[in-house]
Amino acid sequence: MVVVMNTFAAATATTPAGSSGWHSHPGGAIVVVAQGEITIYRSVGSVCDAETYAAGQSFVERPNDVQDGVNTGTVQTIVYVTFPGVPVGGSPRIDVPTDPGTCPGI
Repeated sequence: MVVVMNTFAAATATTPAGSSGWHSHPGGAIVVVAQGEITIYRSVGSVCDAETYAAGQSFVERPNDVQDGVNTGTVQTIVYVTFPGVPVGGSPRIDVPTDPGTCPGI
């Protein structure tokens, strides 16, 4: 099991909001939002699903679901993530090089 803290910058007049980039997790993930808010965009078949989570909320990312987390708030977002299915020496993240095409403009 791997536990990490991730931060996402808030958008400013000259910089875009922080983003995790499109990715998945081979063993899934348990995420707790400690500060700010984050919108998770998921590619589900041919549909873009978006859900926003605020400080004090948590959510689960299912194994191999493709998603992008974006700070849609006005302050830095901090999340704590537990990756329960990561083998010793394994990576908790699989990067997806581009938007899967279901969430244009993200």
